[in-house]
Amino acid sequence: MATGAAVGAWALVLSLWGAAVGSRNLTAQIGKPLVLNCKGAPKKPPQQLEWKLNTGRTEAWKILSPQGGPWDSVARVLPNGSLLLPAIGIQDEGTFRCRAMSQNGKETKSSYQVRVYQIPGKPEIVDPASELTAGVPNKVVEENGSRTWSREWEGSVGTCVSEGGYPAGTLSWHLDGKPLVPDGKGVSVKEETRRHPETGLFTLQSELMVTPARGGAPHTTFSCSFSPGLPRRRPLHTAPIQLSVWEPVPLEEIQLVVKPESGTVALGGTVTLTCEAPTQPPPQIHWIKDGTPLPLPPSAVLLLPEVGPQDEGTYSCVATHPSHGPQESQAVSISIIETVEEGPTAGSVGGPGLGTLALALGILGGLGIVALLIGISMWRRWRHQGEKRKAPENQEEEEEERAELNQSEEPEAAESNAGGP
Repeated sequence: MATGAAVGAWALVLSLWGAAVGSRNLTAQIGKPLVLNCKGAPKKPPQQLEWKLNTGRTEAWKILSPQGGPWDSVARVLPNGSLLLPAIGIQDEGTFRCRAMSQNGKETKSSYQVRVYQIPGKPEIVDPASELTAGVPNKVVEENGSRTWSREWEGSVGTCVSEGGYPAGTLSWHLDGKPLVPDGKGVSVKEETRRHPETGLFTLQSELMVTPARGGAPHTTFSCSFSPGLPRRRPLHTAPIQLSVWEPVPLEEIQLVVKPESGTVALGGTVTLTCEAPTQPPPQIHWIKDGTPLPLPPSAVLLLPEVGPQDEGTYSCVATHPSHGPQESQAVSISIIETVEEGPTAGSVGGPGLGTLALALGILGGLGIVALLIGISMWRRWRHQGEKRKAPENQEEEEEERAELNQSEEPEAAESNAGGP
């Protein structure tokens, strides 16, 4: 019994060793035919063999033999005992095993681990930036409708895209031919992986964001590559893109001068805005009103004649230099003062000027009347006091006049009495 058990154990070990030795890893391109050989099978029928499949198409082991028919056009056993898969797909990944018995009774086992792949199209960099700004997060150019210039907003160097690959693989970036490692500070990458619901193929996206150091090289070259993730498969590279790096002009060096200085002007007046940027050669100047670029040709002076309510708002200028990039000035506010004008009334012959003059004369006349009344009141008081002082003197004079009259009347009376009968 012990001897038989030992022989059985050795037989099991040898059979497992033989199966391991016979195992192979294979890769096959999706949609292509694949032929798996069954080792030890006789070249001609009659054959004693069977294939066992455990793949994504089966819930358990599927058994095929020369005597059986094809399996739903997925696989069939050839006359020489090999297994044919006419068009292998993602669901055919898995394990394939064959057990064959030779004419002299020797049993041979074969095992295969099959993986499939699909090479994607050449990756490309979409939405690349036009240039990078040293010391600040890089920018991407946005175009919007009728803009005659491109204002930059915070964004990325570009997005590397790979479509139609299997397995997913990986994307990686290179700076001047050297691998670019994300550090979360000056270099960061945002990745996204999507799988097509019908084909099962993958689409990869990798967005690169870089903050160049100040004082570095004026130009940098970026590229991206796709690695399939399978052995002995070469990576695919994008076409390189070269970006310029510029040092931004300090904001205080760009001045926006407005006349009148207060930015307040009467309705119908004129406002002149001048953008001063001390760089050589002179940059192109564009204008912004309330955050929206004005569709005007480049000019360092913006003239607003005969301003109206539609001209109110905040204005700024953007100076764009080939080696420095765009730089925006501080904003200034323009406000309009509306003067109230009254039309001529019935019986009037003058305009607003005569109305103002009449108002002024009315005010002056009113003040004169008040002064006259005060003067009359004071004169009357003074006169009354003067009359009080002169009253005693007048009384004495009247008494003297009466006495003189009385004296003159007495002689006349005596004379008249003497001359009577």
